[in-house]
Amino acid sequence: MRKIYIFDTTLRDGEQSPGVNLNTKEKVEIALQLEKLGVDRIEAGFPAASPGDLAAVNAVASAVKNATIIGLSRSREQDIDAVREALKGAQDPSIHVFLATSPIHRKHKLRMEKEQVLETAERAILYAKKYFSKIEFSLEDAGRTELDFICQMTDMAIRAGASVVNLPDTVGYMNPIEYGNIFKTVKENVPNIEKIQLSAHCHDDLGMATANALAAILNGADQIEGTINGIGERAGNTALEEIALALETRSDYFGAKTGLNLKEIAKTSRLVSKLTGMVIPGNKAIVGANAFAHESGIHQDGMLKEKTTYEIISPDTIGLHDSKLVLGKHSGRHAFREKLIDLGYELDEEAVNVAFAKFKDLADRKKHVTDEDIRAFLEEKLIDTPEVYTLEAIQVSYGNQSTPSASVRIRTTEGETREEVAIGNGSVDAIYNAIDKVTAEAVELEDYSIKSVSQGKDAQGEVHVVLKQDDTSAHGRGLSTDILEASARAYIDALNRLIEKRKSPGRRDKMSLI
Repeated sequence: MRKIYIFDTTLRDGEQSPGVNLNTKEKVEIALQLEKLGVDRIEAGFPAASPGDLAAVNAVASAVKNATIIGLSRSREQDIDAVREALKGAQDPSIHVFLATSPIHRKHKLRMEKEQVLETAERAILYAKKYFSKIEFSLEDAGRTELDFICQMTDMAIRAGASVVNLPDTVGYMNPIEYGNIFKTVKENVPNIEKIQLSAHCHDDLGMATANALAAILNGADQIEGTINGIGERAGNTALEEIALALETRSDYFGAKTGLNLKEIAKTSRLVSKLTGMVIPGNKAIVGANAFAHESGIHQDGMLKEKTTYEIISPDTIGLHDSKLVLGKHSGRHAFREKLIDLGYELDEEAVNVAFAKFKDLADRKKHVTDEDIRAFLEEKLIDTPEVYTLEAIQVSYGNQSTPSASVRIRTTEGETREEVAIGNGSVDAIYNAIDKVTAEAVELEDYSIKSVSQGKDAQGEVHVVLKQDDTSAHGRGLSTDILEASARAYIDALNRLIEKRKSPGRRDKMSLI
């Protein structure tokens, strides 16, 4: 089997999703899970964007030991220097240099002729070669670039010292036949092409990112770039879990596989969803809630007789399986610890004690605590934002014939307790107005979403909010069996994140990159 290398850009292109802002601890947490997943290369960020982004890339580089850590760079010396600084602690560092090549980008964005593009890219690769043994060069918008110029640029990149050349469909414009033909043409016409790896980076604007990436593999691509859950700019990127399972399930056709630990896919997907606040659609391939659900009577009949009639992938393949241990308020620490191991969590004694206390509190409010309940409160607590404000209590008064009001009591980081009362158009609005009065923070609520973590009337509710203050936004999340409490916790979490951003050395300006 030919190995297809996996280049994960969840922390860079994925974080460019509107409304997503990951702090350093969250980036490290995701990177460590990507390492468990078996990702070959992790693009940790764009160090030149801000001091904060440089520091986050440096933290990821220091934490991850078993994957190549990559920093993105424009074809500028100062960007390359920023990547050098960010990757000082990496055991296996690499740089990703890019420059646009399509006629529309050359004319309107770069204002360069072909020769100028060639010369600029070559200078950048040669400069990067002084400091990095592994260099990836990307032809931004290769999908809309002339084939002869793609070959010319690839030839230059090989001679200048690149080890990987990426031919991205930056705007999701291509179809599988067209995109596959790019790789076929480059393979057949560029001298010394066997000295490098060819990479495919696709966007999903027309819903063909996965199909295009698979077409690239069939035509010689060695590496696929994408994100967990397919998050990213606009309509997102190639979903890496879809590539991995397509190759695994149809290895007879593709003759290639990734080196991923497929049993870590479900856990990785959940973590990315939690920390980014991007809910996974129920019908999402591989990791959606309905991916292994069967409601049709005909389908159910077939499944009862032989699962493969309607299920081409076993849930166990990606780390999902039926619970064998039902937990409730009478369950002990040993059963709880065994459940953690069964779910794939390795916690030290102190962390187990904290988690067990959270479990017992939840078990007092729910008849049965499901696997999803446990995952939800564990993953909520794995990443801590410095808590400037902590919710102590809320009291809500509501009636359909009266104006909703809310009383909120909050503790500050200095230990001071503050309490305010406010009214609103609804209970949540009243809570948020009261929190605004307590904190004196002027913010705008950009987004509010709620979902059930598990099933039943006593299910935990998870609330995600996005708050904006001036030109900075932050998301927050809250979890509780009481949705009003979850709403308050999510709002305060987002406020704490905004305050943390104000204290950071630099704000990250998102850029539309490859």
